[in-house]
Amino acid sequence: MKRPHFLLFGDSITEQSFGPAGWGAALANTYSRKADVLVRGYGGYNTRWALFLLNSLFPPNCLTPPAAATIFFGANDAAILGRTSERQHVPINEYKVNLLKIVQQMKNCSSAMLVVLITPPPVDEHGRKEYARSLYGEKAMELPERTNEITGNYAKQCIDLAKELDLPYVDLWSLMQETEGWQKKFLTDGLHLTEEGNAVVHNEVVRAFSEGGLSTEHMQCDFPHHIHIDWHMPERAFQKK
Repeated sequence: MKRPHFLLFGDSITEQSFGPAGWGAALANTYSRKADVLVRGYGGYNTRWALFLLNSLFPPNCLTPPAAATIFFGANDAAILGRTSERQHVPINEYKVNLLKIVQQMKNCSSAMLVVLITPPPVDEHGRKEYARSLYGEKAMELPERTNEITGNYAKQCIDLAKELDLPYVDLWSLMQETEGWQKKFLTDGLHLTEEGNAVVHNEVVRAFSEGGLSTEHMQCDFPHHIHIDWHMPERAFQKK
């Protein structure tokens, strides 16, 4: 049996997901021997730049398409014009259109692909300011280059699109803020994820995949479990039925 694969597409929060306690690594562990997890995360990218990758990552009528994919952009699109990260800014209406183009490309690659949209996480503005000062000292700008309110508007666009297309989604922006002290519990620098933040993403993606028909309990291992191998005649376990 050929093992299916999942593809994680996003910015640095996806790129870092195979780091220590990362949500991508945890996903690979959860689906061990059931599916391979491929990370296609691009630090600093917004949805505008992500469009240039689509034909390479999701070619139309691909012979070996992913069984499932996540789309996790928005943290960079929501950067504010006139501040230090303005080069990453994408207008909010364009952000939604770009997400739609990504979904359409994935579905053209495989209409059966399970596509899960993930909103950007909330922004701890104080944490971002502390991080900037650790890098630039007194030269750091006083005004934050991202705000939680603006990022929340982008998260809403992501959710609206998911609902319009009847796609599963993870409302990370709202979910994390339900926990008291979320700023330090879930975020390292006001934007990227702590171990606990990664755990939230992992749990929510597993939930979305399971509800979409990709539950580990119902997926087969690609080769027999060792308890099913007769040590006298091991070949029997590997005969096609």
